[in-house]
Amino acid sequence: MTILAVAAGFAADLAFGDPRWLPHPVVAMGRAITWAEGRLRGAFPQTSAGTRAAGLVLAVALPLACGLLTWGILHLCGMVHSGLRFVAEAWTSYQILAACELRRQSLAVARAFSKGGLVAAREAVGLIVGRDTSVLDEQGVARAVVETVAENASDGVIAPLFYLMIGGAPLGMAYKAVNTLDSMVGYKNERYIDFGCASARLDDAANWIPSRLSALLMIAVCPIVGLDARGAARIWRRDRRRHASPNAAQTESACAGALGLRLAGPAVYFGKLVEKPTIGDASREIEWGDIARATRLMLAASVCALVVFGAARAAVVLAVGAMA
Repeated sequence: MTILAVAAGFAADLAFGDPRWLPHPVVAMGRAITWAEGRLRGAFPQTSAGTRAAGLVLAVALPLACGLLTWGILHLCGMVHSGLRFVAEAWTSYQILAACELRRQSLAVARAFSKGGLVAAREAVGLIVGRDTSVLDEQGVARAVVETVAENASDGVIAPLFYLMIGGAPLGMAYKAVNTLDSMVGYKNERYIDFGCASARLDDAANWIPSRLSALLMIAVCPIVGLDARGAARIWRRDRRRHASPNAAQTESACAGALGLRLAGPAVYFGKLVEKPTIGDASREIEWGDIARATRLMLAASVCALVVFGAARAAVVLAVGAMA
């Protein structure tokens, strides 16, 4: 039933995305993080070790609470009717996945440029990236979008599918909490270098396997979307470790090779220039059409992930059943 529920949630996400009027669990997680941060900081000693301990409590408590709450809701629904449990798990899976929204917001940047020029494009890309967009030129904006699509193909779609297929909606929601924690407190700045340390490390651990599977799936589907599989594999092997994060360059390198582009490099965050290595070869200049190509690669890899992970779960279930 979980396989069908996840597939239904995936289809709903592709069809509807995240309507603005619909309550979303990530919003609730964000409010919980903000609420808990102040209280935890006050409850622990105002030292580096105390702040790290406070952050560790949050990093453990939120994913655990989200997973248990989701399990409880599904259990209660199952007590009423198995069909209601299926609907609840499909709905939760739909809320966890973000393929449509990633595609929509990425393509919106190109549309903003065509209608309002560079200023409008900078405002649009500022909604989906953490860097300072005021200093970006046209190519910088397009590059930032492609990098975001590549990285979030794993974080926003393929990694959630991975955990949904392993442990259903409860594990998928726990992963979403881990990812949300990292996006809110996992920064290496003065405020969060200690408090966000546990969240950042937990996110790195949770994404270690999915990010590598995501890169391999991107390479595999390149021929389907008309991109360069050999180039993707070559750049992935060469550049997959060229990032401060152990995971981010996995999908960025595969995408860069597939498109024949150079991604990453220096960027401005919170007013500071951060030197980062480049990923890929500049076989050609980036163009606005590369955003659409990157989103097609992301969607194809996501569909492939659904099929592969679903088949793997079905095989495990059948093998366990045969042994029983």
